Amino acid sequence: MSATRSELLARDRKHLIHPLHDSVLAAAGHVWVKGEGALLTDADGREYIDGLSGLWNVVAGHGRAELADAAARQMNELAYCSGYAGSSNPRAIELAERLAGLTYPGITRFFFTSGGGEASETSFKTARYYWKLRGRPEKTKVISRQWGYHGVTLAAMSATGIASYWPMFEPRVPGFIHIPSPYPYRYPAPPHESQGVAAANELEQAILREGPETVAMFLAEPVQGAGGVIVPQNDYFPRIREICDKYEVLFVADEVITGFGRTGKMFALDHWGVEPDMIQFAKAITSGYFPFGGIGVNETIAEVLDAGPLVWMHAYTYSAHPVGCAVALANLDIIEREGLVSQAAEKGGYLLDKLTAALAGHPHVGEVRGLGLMCGIELVADKATKLEFPPEEKIGIRVHQAAQERGLFSRLRGDVYCLAPPFVTTREQLDRIVKVLRDSVETVLGR
Repeated sequence: MSATRSELLARDRKHLIHPLHDSVLAAAGHVWVKGEGALLTDADGREYIDGLSGLWNVVAGHGRAELADAAARQMNELAYCSGYAGSSNPRAIELAERLAGLTYPGITRFFFTSGGGEASETSFKTARYYWKLRGRPEKTKVISRQWGYHGVTLAAMSATGIASYWPMFEPRVPGFIHIPSPYPYRYPAPPHESQGVAAANELEQAILREGPETVAMFLAEPVQGAGGVIVPQNDYFPRIREICDKYEVLFVADEVITGFGRTGKMFALDHWGVEPDMIQFAKAITSGYFPFGGIGVNETIAEVLDAGPLVWMHAYTYSAHPVGCAVALANLDIIEREGLVSQAAEKGGYLLDKLTAALAGHPHVGEVRGLGLMCGIELVADKATKLEFPPEEKIGIRVHQAAQERGLFSRLRGDVYCLAPPFVTTREQLDRIVKVLRDSVETVLGR
């Protein structure tokens, strides 16, 4: 007989420390034992819709045998080899070639990691080395944004703009500066000025305060995910690109969540016709079936690195892991063969329309927003003033609990309920998500 959820959780408490560890939450948590499509099954046999694709990553859905088969074939042929200079493998070469044809036209060279946090660290170090080789060693600072999430290693945490990640581990790494998010629902635009341009101009003001000669890069998610699904104004990123060009600051797009179709485009800055100097990716490239990520850089950066007089002293044991590369290639085949990017666009529009119709009129739903298959529902105490609920009322947590009781599992940012289900989620399951959230909000906050 299989162990029950309560039995497994008792064993869990004795030996496991969880990511974002909270002993109270862990004691009452789920033990997932199976996944199929957009559904997760726990140890007691109960099914839940996976409302966040695991952690934004399982875009092709759970239980894809072809991804397991790709991993097994590669493990049998070549389970591991170093990716350090002097060594390569066919799958890494094939994946780099494939990505050069999928990403922004100027992004042509790639470095592979085990995930998004390592990708952030790689971007910081690449930018620093690039400017040193250009004779500008003082250009080391990184500007990012409030509500941005870029990982939790020490430097990545310092770039992350969600303050709850900082206090336990202060002091942060010096040289990381945050500007306000464009956050259309809350950014206070000056009179007679575009909100998007005003928010972008926060970058110019920060560069001038710090000194353009000291700023290496600007790091931004095209849509801020963990910070609450914050979709920028249409004129925001074109102005950001202008500012970065004007002050010789590298523009790095963190597409760890948005890359490979989440927003309805293969890469999200295509919504605004903007191209970065560098991208970060992870999550959806393997649909979470293997820990994998990386960065892509343009030829200008790559040529400077190639011409450097020293060995680039940056490396990970699992860079260009052949199994990760094989799974990524198989996953990209699925994304292209099944048209999952266009599915994300179509299903995301449907989900946002249904959520808006069901929830936007509620007196405590301040905003329903989204782009592609990622949505956020912001709950507020006062709709007219956008006043937030006191944290001690735990409104978001209570809605989250009510949703779980009805078979939907996802994540929050405070009182913002985030949704990003797998691209293979069915229309019926999307309808179920909407009903569960409407019923959960009404259970906690009334009609």
